[in-house]
Amino acid sequence: MQLVVAVDNAWGIGNAGALLAHVRADMKNFRALTAGKTVILGSKTLATFPGGNPLPKRRNIILSRRPGFVVPGAEVVRGVPELLDLLSGDTEDAVVIGGASVYAELLPYCTEAFVTRFDKTFVSDAFFPDLDADPAWERVQTGEWCCADPETDTPSDMRYRFETYRRISEGQ
Repeated sequence: MQLVVAVDNAWGIGNAGALLAHVRADMKNFRALTAGKTVILGSKTLATFPGGNPLPKRRNIILSRRPGFVVPGAEVVRGVPELLDLLSGDTEDAVVIGGASVYAELLPYCTEAFVTRFDKTFVSDAFFPDLDADPAWERVQTGEWCCADPETDTPSDMRYRFETYRRISEGQ
C-alpha cells in the first residue's frame, strides 16, 4: 500500500477540515499517482471533495464506523480487517489519501509515501506522523524546490517540492 499526503514544515496536513494550500502542481501529481488505482479515505475527507462525491477514474473505498453509511459509487468498510479482506491481499495499487486518522491507522500497512512538502508552517489541527523522525522510514527521493504560481496557487508566496519515502523496517 502507498500513501499520498501534502505536509507543511510541522507535518501539518489540514485545518478546520480544509487543506492547508492549493497548488496546481500538487493536484496534478495527486491525479497522476492515484488515477486508475484504489484510493482509501475517510468520510471527512470525502466530504471535502466536490459535491462530496467519490473521485472519478478510481476505485474509492471509504473507512467509516457509522452504521448504515452508504456512498453511491464507493465501497464502505467499517475497519482495517474489513478493508484488508476487501483488497484480498492486493494492496499494490491501493493508495491511502487521508485524513489524519486514516493515515495513522493505515501507516503500518504502507511501504511507500509520496509527500508534497510545503516550505511553510501553517495553523493546523490535523497532522501526519513525522517520517523523518521515524526510524522505520527513509527519504529516498527529494525533488527540487519549486515556487508557487501566483496565478493559480494559494498561498502564492511559498515553495514546495515532491519527496518519496520508503519503509525500511517493520519497526513501528
